[in-house]
Order: sequence, then structure tokens, then C-alpha cells
Amino acid sequence: MRIFVTGASGFVGSSVLPELRQAGHRVSGLARSDAAAEKVAALGATVVRGSLDDLDVLAAAAHESDGIIHLAFDHEVAFGGDFAAATASCGKAIEIFGTALAGKNGRLVLASGLVGLTSGKVTTERDGGPKDGAAPSGSASPRLANVTATLALAAQGVRSSVIRLAPTVHGRGDHGFVAILIDAARRNGRAAYVGNGANRWPALHVRDAGRLFRLAVESAPPASILHGVGEEGVALKEIATVIGRHLTLPVTSITADEAASEFGFLSRFVSLDSPASYALTRELLDWTPIGLGLLADLELGHYFESPTA
Repeated sequence: MRIFVTGASGFVGSSVLPELRQAGHRVSGLARSDAAAEKVAALGATVVRGSLDDLDVLAAAAHESDGIIHLAFDHEVAFGGDFAAATASCGKAIEIFGTALAGKNGRLVLASGLVGLTSGKVTTERDGGPKDGAAPSGSASPRLANVTATLALAAQGVRSSVIRLAPTVHGRGDHGFVAILIDAARRNGRAAYVGNGANRWPALHVRDAGRLFRLAVESAPPASILHGVGEEGVALKEIATVIGRHLTLPVTSITADEAASEFGFLSRFVSLDSPASYALTRELLDWTPIGLGLLADLELGHYFESPTA
């Protein structure tokens, strides 16, 4: 297939492109900078210069494709305080992709998130999805409109699916949530967790994520919700303990009121208990994660080699 990938030069995209290429697909990737273009080309994909704001570029690439993997999301804008603008930009791209793929059995896979969909229970692929147009409670609700729009494209002849990724997609080169926890520990002189630290985050190795996106664009049923999860839940205290040991810092419990000054924007998430299952995804796609677990990955030491940028 001809597959177009947004977010192609990012952390997850850099695992998706080799998976697609090795499976024999013809791959193109969106790149908004010279550095991103060099990375996409080095991974063996055709470079499409532009960003999510370049709607004509997106439309042209989509019309030339049999499948699209939509990874791009403007996290800088979102976590800079304008989550609605970042969500709207992503939504416009979904609309363009749907128009291009409709009626030709085109495939669209959207990357979304898991954290905050439910609390205190194991989230399954049947939880937290679109229902009667209502948004679920929790921090993930602003993105539900894009999930709903993607799944609705199945009625227009698009084999659309959504992969809800664990908040900790980890591996060498990760600058996400775990790297931010490490930065916070260095800055504050302690590896902190909230309360008793028993709250859990699901996790997934980035190589397993790459394989999952490839399987989804190849064979996911229309309107399916999939979970990018390798570990159901890793306790935040366990994560903090490994961080403290590697940085030779005390591991400390803090209150919820202290979290904002300790973690910044991440304080919204550090108290959430959001374990998740991938049983239905495994059944649908015959996919079993094989990568290292999060704590084992942290123990390799690459997260601690130098402060993250």
C-alpha cells in the first residue's frame, strides 16, 4: 500500500516508518523542518514538506495514498495552554483525510491517548469511547471529538481505527512523560510521587507501538478502538524509586497540592490511576508486545545519560 504518515519524524513515527518499509509498503512522511525531512528520508520514506496547517499539502498527500497513519498532534500548543487549538488542527486534518479516502476502502489510523479515560479501574477498548455524542469525564475528553470523527468515517467507506496509546511510550529517544519526571527530579533535587504512589500508568515500548500501527493500517476492522499497551499499569512510586536510585536522589511522597509546583503541566496526570488492558487489541490483530517493560527500560540507564532538552 501507499501509506502517508503524519508525525513521521517523531518518537513513535520513527518506529512506524521502518515497520511499514520492512513490510513492503511505499511510505511518505510529513516533515515541517529541514531536520525532520532529513530524518524521514533517512528512514526510507518520501518526504512531504509541510505541517498540519498546510491543508492543501495534506489533501494532495492523502489523495495519493491508500492508507494514512495520523500521529501528529501539536503538543507544544496543547501543553502551552491552548489544547482546543491543537485539537482543532488535528480535527481539520482528519476531515481532509476522510474526504480523500472515502469510497476507495482507504485506511485511516488515528493516534489518541488513554490517560484519564477512567479512574481506578482497568480501561478496556470498550470504555470511554463515543456514546450518544457525550464526552467522557477526565482530562482526555477534549480529544473525543476527533476520535468520534475518525470512527464515523467507517460509514463513508473508510477503514478507520483509533489507537489509544499508553501515556508512557518508552525507549531510547523518549522525551515524553517519563523524561519530564526525570527532569523534574533533577530540578527539584528529589524523585517525587503523589500520596502513596500506588496509582498506575500503562506503558508500551516504542518498537511495539510501531508494529501495532503497521498491523492496524493493514488489517484493523472499520471503526475499531485499539489499545497501545504493553503493561497494564506501573505504579508511580516504582517509577520514582528507579529515578531516585539512578540520580542518587531521595524518593519522596508529596501532596496533591504540591504537585503543580513539582511537575508543572504534568501535575494533571501524576495522581491519575489509569491502568488499561489490551486483550481485545491482541485478539483483533494477533499482536503481542515483546519489548522491555518500563522499569527494565529505565534500568538500562539511557534515560539518565544527560539532561533532556
